[in-house]
Order: sequence, then C-alpha cells, then structure tokens
Amino acid sequence: MPQPAAHILVLTQPGDAHADTVMGLLHAEGARVTVFDPAEFPSAAALSVRYSSDGRRSRWLVRDGERVDLESVDAVWFRRPQDPLAHPTVTDPAVREYVEQECESFASGLWDDLDGLAVPGTRSAIRLAGRKPGQLGLAGRLGFELPPTIITTDPDEFLDFWDENEGRVITKPLQRPWLVRGDESHARMAELATTVDVASAEAMRLCPLIVQGYVPKRVELRVTVVGTTVFAAEIHSQESNHTRLDWRCYDPSATRYAVHDLPADVARRCVLLVAELGLRYGAIDLILTPDGRYVFLEINPSGQWLWIEDATGLPISAELASLLLSSADRHLPQRTLGATS
Repeated sequence: MPQPAAHILVLTQPGDAHADTVMGLLHAEGARVTVFDPAEFPSAAALSVRYSSDGRRSRWLVRDGERVDLESVDAVWFRRPQDPLAHPTVTDPAVREYVEQECESFASGLWDDLDGLAVPGTRSAIRLAGRKPGQLGLAGRLGFELPPTIITTDPDEFLDFWDENEGRVITKPLQRPWLVRGDESHARMAELATTVDVASAEAMRLCPLIVQGYVPKRVELRVTVVGTTVFAAEIHSQESNHTRLDWRCYDPSATRYAVHDLPADVARRCVLLVAELGLRYGAIDLILTPDGRYVFLEINPSGQWLWIEDATGLPISAELASLLLSSADRHLPQRTLGATS
C-alpha cells in the first residue's frame, strides 16, 4: 500500500516568508500542511484533549468551522509561533494575564505531547536552548573556544572584567535585541563598551548583561544545522563599518556572503551541540579569527536562513522540508549523529 501523505502542523505567525518557502516545498511533495498561529487561541480557535477511562486520548483543533485531528500530525514545526491572546472582551489586565498564562500552559503542553517529530524541538527544549548561560556552558564542554565572558549585574565584576580585557569588551543583551514601547521599537545589538559605560556601571544592578572580550574577526560564520546536515556560510562583516561589531546591522550592498567549508571537527561539534540541546535545527554564530580559530558566540533555535540561502544557494529550505517529510514514518530511526554533508 502507498504510504499516506505526511501531515505537518506549522505553528507560526502571519507573513512568515521562511515558513511560506518551506510549505511550498511540502505542498509540492503532496504533504498535508496545517498552519496555525497560536495567537488565534482562544479567541478564534478552540483546542481540546479528551481522555477515556482506559487511557485512550484524542486531540483536535477547531478553526473557521474546520476540525483538525491532531492525532494525525506526523510533525509539528515550531517556526515562530506567537503566544495565545485573551479574547478582547477580557479587559481586566490581571484577568487577561491569568487567561493567557492558562492558555499558554495548555497549548504548549498539547504541542509537546504530540506523537510526531518536533522541529526544532519541543517547546520546553527550545526555551532551554535559548538561554545563554546554558548554551555557553555546553559549547565550552563540547570543545568550542569561547570569548572571555561574564554575565552579571555586579558593577564591580564588570569593571574588573573591563580592566582584564584592557577596555576591549562587547556588551549585548541575554535574550531580546529590541525593546518595544507602544509603536516604537529600539534595537540593542552588540556594542563596544565605552568609558560612558564605565562611568554608569552602577546601572548594571538593574538588569543583567552579557559582557565579552573582543575577538578579532576574519569573517563571521552562520552555521545552520538541519538534522545532522551542516550548512556553513561566511558573512564578510568586516568590509562594512555598519556590520563590524554585529552583522545583524545589515548592510546588504557592502556585505559579501560565501559558502564556507567547515573543518570536520568543528562541523561535528555543531551537530553535537544541536543534539545535546534536544534540537533538530539550530542556527549557530561563530567567528573565524585572522589566525584561523573558530570561536563560538551563540545558537538560535529559531534562527532565520532565507537571506543566507538566497546569497549562497545553500539548500537549507529543501533540507528542512525533507526533515519534516521524513516524519511520515513515525518509526523512522534517528539519523546517525556526526554524519554531516
């Protein structure tokens, strides 16, 4: 008998070009794709789980009059889902917060309990993987070189670190590189610390900050791991003043990209890092120094890749689609760790 088409649940927000690209590939292969933005729950969608006395379970999503059997889902892709939003009629701030926390607890528990493949991983794995102290510690244990780093709210520790690194230090946030206030958004990228930061060090008591010794760059690398396949791209960030400290300060007209051939041991560490974090996808940022050392910066479990794919031709979207489609056989064995291509 022919194998039934894979049923892929894609959790993301509207206007996600990355999801649209991969979904086009999934549709071309005959997959059934259900797209859902959790922000629609509970206002415009309903989720339910039923348990019988003998332990049997059924789970479903109802939206726009359509009932989706979640038992048929072979893979769930946590692309960039929003959190549930309380119904507009719930206006009391405390009640809204309570409702949204209850909805998030239910929805995340439901997604994590689905039987199929989770990409990049379960919600709980994604949250843990995004925490900088844990990922830096794991990367160090796996043999990656790290920049000298301190994460602190202690101004004295910061000042000592500044002196140890002769004032050549970078500061950056732990989690969110932006602050949204009403209709305004303020970006906070990696920045060189200055004497102004030293003079206002007491302000560090209010919020933790990552401080790292400056690492010279030949190029920066975005390493995208899909399953056990590794795609490495060079970002020639040092060719533009806008991107010297943080390539996310995009300067498309002045920044070159190229495919990079990672040494086998570095590629294997990247695969191992993703696996140890409980993930099947990860976007890793490395520095290649002028003297040829590979220095780990961070991993993003939901990192973007389309601009790298467009600039280099690396088939990242196709590999993601292949990974999701492989879930059609729920008993498919895991791919061998360390096999890169």
